[in-house]
Amino acid sequence: MKVGLLVRIEAEPEHADEVEALLRGAQELAEQEPGTVTWFAFRENATTFGVFDTFEDEQGRQAHLVGQIAAALGEIARTKLSAPPVIVPVDLLGAMVS
Repeated sequence: MKVGLLVRIEAEPEHADEVEALLRGAQELAEQEPGTVTWFAFRENATTFGVFDTFEDEQGRQAHLVGQIAAALGEIARTKLSAPPVIVPVDLLGAMVS
């Protein structure tokens, strides 16, 4: 794993449960992406969610950014999020996976 994405998602309070359900369901989509090595979805508080995923190379990261999960986030951003998702590309310096 060499590169990753850190995504912060802020839901409208009345849509937080729907955003959680979308992220839970997105795991299946992530598992189907050959370039995605790891994928984590998390909830920080009542309305703040996030995704952290890793890729072997830039090609895998770019494929993910135009994939089904990104499309679904873009679709709900207009109606269920209080702001567009903040997507930050990161370079991995180290990883421990057991």
